Amino acid sequence: MKHWLTSLIILLGLSLFSQDKKALDSYFDLNYFSGNIALHNNDILHLITGHPEGVIFSWNKKTFGNEDWQQRYNYPDYGASFIFQNLRNEVLGENYGLYAHYNFYFFKRNLMLRIGQGLAYNTNPYDKVDNHKNIAFGSHLLSSTYMMVNYKKERLFNRVGIQAGLSLIHYSNANVKAPNTSINTVAFNLGLTYDLDEENSEYIDNLSDEKFTEHIKYNIAFRTGINQSDVIGSGQFPFYIVSAYADKRLSHVSAIQLGADVFFSKFLEELIYYQSISFPEENVTGDEDYKRVGLFVGHELFINRMSIETQLGYYVYYPFDFEGRTYIRIGLKRYFGKKFFGAMTLKSHGAKAEAVEFGVGVRL
Repeated sequence: MKHWLTSLIILLGLSLFSQDKKALDSYFDLNYFSGNIALHNNDILHLITGHPEGVIFSWNKKTFGNEDWQQRYNYPDYGASFIFQNLRNEVLGENYGLYAHYNFYFFKRNLMLRIGQGLAYNTNPYDKVDNHKNIAFGSHLLSSTYMMVNYKKERLFNRVGIQAGLSLIHYSNANVKAPNTSINTVAFNLGLTYDLDEENSEYIDNLSDEKFTEHIKYNIAFRTGINQSDVIGSGQFPFYIVSAYADKRLSHVSAIQLGADVFFSKFLEELIYYQSISFPEENVTGDEDYKRVGLFVGHELFINRMSIETQLGYYVYYPFDFEGRTYIRIGLKRYFGKKFFGAMTLKSHGAKAEAVEFGVGVRL
């Protein structure tokens, strides 16, 4: 831990000598955190043996209202983060993560909410011979999300400020490979901020109150990826999802959705066969259809060319029981022009993830 802190502090200090007179409108922050692994599943009780700790090092770009969306969201920051975490358990190993994030501000900009999404690397995932106790991480590569709520004061000492608060860090491979019970860390964090400019630019406040709506638009999306059932060693299989839905834009920042999904999940085909020959008490014949059809309602929150999509669905065609008839989808979309978009979403049944979906689509 000490050598990581030393390296990051040196990197922060080097910024003193790498500036010119041009306004950068950005800052670094460095946070130390320590906390506990949340017991969300009794199966991971043997993995909770200490207090995980680590550092979060971030670069943040400030906004001052040059674009309308910046004013609508109270001049948020956006940037990139690096997280090192020692999980304080030799079975779990250590995690290294890279994230993109947004900082949103409240209460005269003294309260900051950060939401980050990225990928993490675990040093010691499950191995049936060498590390069979690590049921949290079935693979080296993990999807990771973190949230941070900080009280912060910038420029307390020239360009240096302080911040403190709570963080939640989530790691999961979304059933790309079993096992995957995942880990959530709840931690207290304390850190420093360092502004790269002598003073902030002026905030622009010229947003009009003009209302904005659109007629109903129709969307077609295709999503894919790979995943695996909870049966360790059952193999990874591709899945394909075709979605059709209508959306109604209610304002500059919000839209509602109504649509349908058709799921072609090949891991279910393998699971049906496995249960039919291994567990006769389950009354699975092996002839059940692995396809599913769901109806969903959703909401889309627009932030510049990005949006956050949330959907709640219910399977209307459900020939094989797997994790229940309701499902949730949440993720990010990126628009390219007015018609085309890409998306990365997580589909789950409650707290149980089924898949990370990578998709493309068109809005007509």
